[in-house]
Amino acid sequence: MEEYFQYGEMEINALKRADKRMAEVIERVGFVKRHVIPDLFEALVHSIVGQQISTKAHETVWRRMQDVLGRLTPEKAAALSPDRLRGFGISYRKAAYIQGAAAKILSGEFDISSLGSMSDEQVCKHLSSLDGIGVWSAQMLMLFSMQRPDILSYGDLGIQRGLRMVYHHRRITRELFEKYRKRFSPFGSVASLYLWAVAGGAVEGMKDYAPKRVPARAEKKRLPDL
Repeated sequence: MEEYFQYGEMEINALKRADKRMAEVIERVGFVKRHVIPDLFEALVHSIVGQQISTKAHETVWRRMQDVLGRLTPEKAAALSPDRLRGFGISYRKAAYIQGAAAKILSGEFDISSLGSMSDEQVCKHLSSLDGIGVWSAQMLMLFSMQRPDILSYGDLGIQRGLRMVYHHRRITRELFEKYRKRFSPFGSVASLYLWAVAGGAVEGMKDYAPKRVPARAEKKRLPDL
């Protein structure tokens, strides 16, 4: 059974009260359904598989792994050879990341069960200690597996694009991002869902206010003659 990020009227009403433009976006977009993978190890593997490949390729490889392996556990991952993992369509480096995480979990070096009792900052730091998992990947795991309620990622290009589109900014500085993060807190995760929706074109007529890049040839033409 497919599962989705859980939120409701409490989060929606809080965001509407906090920000007029976000309220308008919520009204126009409606309820957003985003898949989650509740099992954190499966979600971690899913994240590693999807690195630097297209969404379609990611879905194909992931479906292939699920069809053969069923529910992916650390025990199953550790028992597979790198060549067997490579056969699903992933690189040897990704296979090493997956098996490295599985080995650390099985040895007790990485206590995945303890993450639920940690703060967001602690979880992010802990997950980022695994090879193949950076801060952005950790934040996405916190949102789309652990369903932490207040995740808004500065490193996510879709979030930055959504902020530019909703608030008519040319660029999102760290300082500007922090203003919105605080405004949306403690429901930053739901705000993220709506910003991603906007970035993906869910609201007709909204445009990205980022400065257009000038082609290299045009830049040369604008240089003064020496």
